[in-house]
Amino acid sequence: MSNRVPADIVPGAYAEERRERLSYVIGLVLALALTAGAFAVVGLGLLSGGAALAVLGLLAFIQAVVHLRFFLHIDLERSHRDDLMLILFTVLILLIMVSGTVWILYDQHVRMMP
Repeated sequence: MSNRVPADIVPGAYAEERRERLSYVIGLVLALALTAGAFAVVGLGLLSGGAALAVLGLLAFIQAVVHLRFFLHIDLERSHRDDLMLILFTVLILLIMVSGTVWILYDQHVRMMP
């Protein structure tokens, strides 16, 4: 097998494809490691109670950042900031909806209890 670039591919595009593939592999390894870490915390009982929830929340946040960076290719470059702002606005709307729902359900629970 040779390392020659096919004739129909621009030489710069081949390097770009290789970098993108490497980005996917790094993201996959990080995502699997973070998932295994979360399963280890719960399955092996390394932490309990609030500490376990805090570690799981931190691992979930890091995993979301890994997915945004390595799979969706959203970083802090100038051209990607609009995409990042759109995602952050979506997260804000979802947080408002979920917290409002929890608030209403809690209020109904308090009012229904004798």
